[in-house]
Amino acid sequence: MASLTAGTRISRSAPDRRHPVGERQTGWEGAALRMLEFVAYPALAGCALLLLCLGVVTWLPALAAAAYALRQWRDDGRPRPFLDTLEAFGRYWRRLWRHALLSTVAGLVLVANVVFLTTRPGVAALALLALQIGLVLASVPYHLALAVTAARDPGGDVRRWCRGALLFAFAAPRRGLALLAVAIAAPVLTAPLAVGPLLLGGTLPLLVGLWLADRPHPCTPPDRKRKP
Repeated sequence: MASLTAGTRISRSAPDRRHPVGERQTGWEGAALRMLEFVAYPALAGCALLLLCLGVVTWLPALAAAAYALRQWRDDGRPRPFLDTLEAFGRYWRRLWRHALLSTVAGLVLVANVVFLTTRPGVAALALLALQIGLVLASVPYHLALAVTAARDPGGDVRRWCRGALLFAFAAPRRGLALLAVAIAAPVLTAPLAVGPLLLGGTLPLLVGLWLADRPHPCTPPDRKRKP
């Protein structure tokens, strides 16, 4: 009886080698699952981002929270970007709500100026219109860079995030242009999906921003002459 009980315990505790649990699948099945992950998880983070943006001035903390959740998934493999976005929102809201309010007001003023200047003739109006459009375009990579910087440094303060975002977006023009290009292209490329622009229009630029942040700064190559 004791031997039977011991054998039963061993058979229950021993893993079934024919169906290993947690083993990473290979082949086309694994590739298909990984491709689905790269669509499903950003879409889940985008769903939380869309839900949090209903507060209008909450869009910037929500963007930072989504970037944080995507970084947790991309670097640590955490398969809960929706919940991680919701959980991280409170921390970023307490630090970024003033910046979000200021950016929202500034954005509304810029849009109103663009609408007004399009109806005005003259060279001066055209120059002011170009300036306003330039400020609108520059704000896109800046705020994406701010979200990425805050996601990579969740314990930092707003001033450090802002300095890092300015360097990230404008110190290397290629990075700022890449963020702007992805922000414009993401809604267009995801338009064939039913709600693709809503769920992926904000998270795909964040993923690109996180990828760019991991690359070495192109303006500061490593010093090969330095010796220990």
